[in-house]
Amino acid sequence: MLKRGFKQMLAEANAVIETISVQDLPYHLDDPDAILVDVRDRVERDGDGGIPGSVHVSRGMLEFHADPDSPVYKSELDPEKRIVLYCGTGGRSALAAKTLLDMGFQNVASLAGGMSAWKTSQD
Repeated sequence: MLKRGFKQMLAEANAVIETISVQDLPYHLDDPDAILVDVRDRVERDGDGGIPGSVHVSRGMLEFHADPDSPVYKSELDPEKRIVLYCGTGGRSALAAKTLLDMGFQNVASLAGGMSAWKTSQD
């Protein structure tokens, strides 16, 4: 039996992160210091595309790309910026947002419903 399964981890993440709706996304991205980050796997992004203007940082490499001391650091993940994360439906981005908070990032949010909600809003 697991000590903490994905449901508990998601509940813990959602209790401390900010979640924003697809309808509110444009308001958050009006800030020139905001960045939209797609944490899905490369195959998902290649197959389904991404939200325009987003950068890709897979969930599996997030900690490495977010740490300035890492040899694979991505400068887009500046801790001083507003970072809005999304995935397929919102679970991975919630966990990713919690991870960034744990790393010391302060202005982080997860997109509720992720790419699925964004695609639906485009219809």
